[in-house]
Amino acid sequence: MEMNLRSRAEELAAQLTLEEKIGMIHGAELFATKGVERLGILPLRMSDSTMGVRQDFEPDSWQPMADSGDFVTYLPCCSGLAATWNRDLAYETGSVLGAEARGRGKDVILGPGINIKRSPLCGRNFEYFSEDPYLTGELAAPFIRGVQQWDVAACVKHFAANNQETERLWVDVDVDEDVLRRVYLPAFYKAVRAGGALTVMGAYNRIYGEHCCQSDFLLRKILREEWGYDGVVISDWGGVHDTELAAKSQLDIEMSVTSDFDEYKMAEPLRKLIDKGEIPERVVDEKVVRILMLMMRLHMMDGRRKRGCYDTEGHRQTVLRAARESVVLLKNDKGILPLDPEKCKRILVVGENGDCTHAGGGGSGEIKALYEITPLLGIRKLLGGNCRVDYAAGYCRDGGIESKDREAVSGGTDFSGGDNDGKKTDGTAGGVKQPVNWQAASLENGGGSVKHVEVDEAARRRRRRLRKEAVELAGSSVYDQVIFVGGLNHDQDSEGNDRPDMKLPYEQDELICELLKARPDMVTVLLGGSPVEMGRWIDRADSLIWCWYGGMEGGTALAEVLFGEVNPSGKLPESFYKTHMDCSAHCMGEFPGTDRVRYGEGMFVGYRYLDTFEVEPRFCFGHGLSYTEFAYGKAELEVEKNQETDMEAGTYAERRNIFAVCEITNIGNRTGKETVQVYLRQRENDKKEPYQALAGFEKVELKPGETKKVRIRVEGQLSDKEVAVGSSSRDIRTIVNDHGILREEMKK
Repeated sequence: MEMNLRSRAEELAAQLTLEEKIGMIHGAELFATKGVERLGILPLRMSDSTMGVRQDFEPDSWQPMADSGDFVTYLPCCSGLAATWNRDLAYETGSVLGAEARGRGKDVILGPGINIKRSPLCGRNFEYFSEDPYLTGELAAPFIRGVQQWDVAACVKHFAANNQETERLWVDVDVDEDVLRRVYLPAFYKAVRAGGALTVMGAYNRIYGEHCCQSDFLLRKILREEWGYDGVVISDWGGVHDTELAAKSQLDIEMSVTSDFDEYKMAEPLRKLIDKGEIPERVVDEKVVRILMLMMRLHMMDGRRKRGCYDTEGHRQTVLRAARESVVLLKNDKGILPLDPEKCKRILVVGENGDCTHAGGGGSGEIKALYEITPLLGIRKLLGGNCRVDYAAGYCRDGGIESKDREAVSGGTDFSGGDNDGKKTDGTAGGVKQPVNWQAASLENGGGSVKHVEVDEAARRRRRRLRKEAVELAGSSVYDQVIFVGGLNHDQDSEGNDRPDMKLPYEQDELICELLKARPDMVTVLLGGSPVEMGRWIDRADSLIWCWYGGMEGGTALAEVLFGEVNPSGKLPESFYKTHMDCSAHCMGEFPGTDRVRYGEGMFVGYRYLDTFEVEPRFCFGHGLSYTEFAYGKAELEVEKNQETDMEAGTYAERRNIFAVCEITNIGNRTGKETVQVYLRQRENDKKEPYQALAGFEKVELKPGETKKVRIRVEGQLSDKEVAVGSSSRDIRTIVNDHGILREEMKK
């Protein structure tokens, strides 16, 4: 069938003129290529998609289209989805994105982002899944399958080693090839092989001296030859720098942020070189054939294409389920949580993030959300009229919004448009008036930098006043409970910017310390796409919840967790360091680089460094508490034999899968979900290889007193490793360290 597909694509390509072929391999609009009307070949239409299908722009400018037809479902960010550790939810969330992309008339959705979180300071971390390649691949693959069932191509990005925003257009990544293959490429391999991603986006950066979007090593040697990939490779917007290199590479489509479409490297400059005989036309033919194969796979020319849909009730319910499972309970020392709504007659919510929306920020991940439930709104919705929920901002952004725009204490909800990451909103549901040309200028100054903020005295005065107001209110005896909601926003988590450190912005540390002094039982909630320092107050905080950018129902999910309607089941998909200097990219390698960045930490990324060199994290990889407790039985290993058929060769081979089997019992009094994690661990920690690495996981739901046998496929070579099973990377409950019987079985 696939061979026939290629033959049909080659026949169609043979009918095209050179001019028509050139039109198909570069942008003719900011988010579309040219079609060929006489042959029924449509333009290929694309859209950004970090947390939903992005708003529509004019074809040749970054001016948003002036209509309301592009309000969409706002999804949790990829980091939040990773925190669910739920493959089924990843598929369902991907399906929402695919349906909405198709419903909006898109052919390629530019995501998901699966770059490894090498440093907590990377500005685009909220768009990525994890620091761990196995977890990233296991969730990205079903996400991609969910997208593509709607006749829309996922475009997995950014290939590869795109781990910083500073000088992202020019920084040359110096990483050992073995490290590249074992840490930074496995998730891409799983995305294209297990996920079946129909398109791949090249990265901005260089690797081994080559720009990734025209890299012979990445695109030809690895992607095409080693992985056998025949899908379409698309450049990041402005990632192509040389006509000849791009034309002779395995790149298929060049896109950029400027409207001089005919001057793109693979446009008129390429046609002229072909006319001179300096570049053979066959290099264009091969690109066009792959593009036509993509169009046929998407049913763009046979009338059998799915139409999709968007803004449906079903999509909102899926987003809510994902948001619920993304919430991570980090600390609950005295069992304050969950709060009893019947005992709450008056509550104070403090913190700007309590009443802030986030959909319209972050760079190309911005969307026009149909709506967004803030934490404050979520709490008020859940508690209803029997509890008064007051609000105090407590802090404000640099040079930005303060309580004069909304009373410091309010008994009602503010619908004035408020603030969206420092940008004025237009007062519509989720509508955001962004600076029109921010993306047009996104290729300047190397494409990004570390964002340093100078705070003026006026901002400090505003914060002191807001802090004083909030602390005085928190100390009042009229409140049954105080809830602080702070953290980051898209001033920090943003394309084009890296953070200088992990410190909480806007003097939140001072505010939290004073609030905890006034109300030691305060519940602390932090929101963001990357960890923050907590050292000044964490030992005094009895409870702590972490939320990501949770999508349009994020505030609903948080409220349900706070008041016990949902039992939290999120687990950290990355290490939460005490400071960024506990991260290997900073203490062993370099971050960020400018002209060059050396990945001196090698394999020791994230928890692999912390666990090997016995560095204590603030909260470890895989950590997440529940309102119930789970007991683990003894783990055992099982071998499953099956036959794997090679269709092309007409042969089959026997494959043996290894499974860790363990009984899990809910010994608490609430129904809950536990993510059982399997790590392959060195018997001796010689510090030459990572001490342990995630090799399997399953999420299981258990009623009080219920026991289930969990069977987890173990990925990787066992050799002489121990198989450790537990609730997090540092909460191992049972170890299988005698593989003798298993090895004998595998020899048979």
